[in-house]
Amino acid sequence: MNVTAEELDALQELINIGVGRAANLLNEMVDSHIRLKIPVVKVLTAADAYQELVTRFHDETLAAVKLRFTGSFYGTASLIFPTDSASTLVAVLTGEDPKSADLDAVKIGTLSEIGNIVINGVMGSLSNVLKRHVNYTLPVYLEDTLENLFLSAYESESKILLAQASFTIERLEIIGDIILIFLVGTFDTLIIAMKEEMGIIQ
Repeated sequence: MNVTAEELDALQELINIGVGRAANLLNEMVDSHIRLKIPVVKVLTAADAYQELVTRFHDETLAAVKLRFTGSFYGTASLIFPTDSASTLVAVLTGEDPKSADLDAVKIGTLSEIGNIVINGVMGSLSNVLKRHVNYTLPVYLEDTLENLFLSAYESESKILLAQASFTIERLEIIGDIILIFLVGTFDTLIIAMKEEMGIIQ
């Protein structure tokens, strides 16, 4: 199913509602003010999404928080950062020294919580507005190559919803990506639900 410009605008609106809620929750948790915005949303094949991310991140190892979702839509949701950006984000939020030996342990817990809040915000927005039920697994933190993070997407020829997330914290700009991988067929279900609930006319 091809996505029209109007459908893409609606998807961006839904994701921005979700990250807005996530930013409010994060601001309640930490002393630093976090501004979270999504300037770009794209719907791509797994191969195209992989190429786009490779161009940006090259072959560096990425920090990722990943969870599976089931229900009306099936797939995986991830929040990924370059590992240096992930360490910087955690250091700013926790006050830990970026060179501290303790940062790695703190990083896993902090990024898992951030990923959980951001992904749940986005998926919650999709399920609430579209009135569709979605279940989530607990988030898993991992550091891996982009290729390994995308293996499941290649196997299922999934549709990728790629949202570039910008975290602005005290004049510090950190770019990450929210990646929603929809298993074959369930992305079409998402678009149909969006047309029904948001009054999108072909």
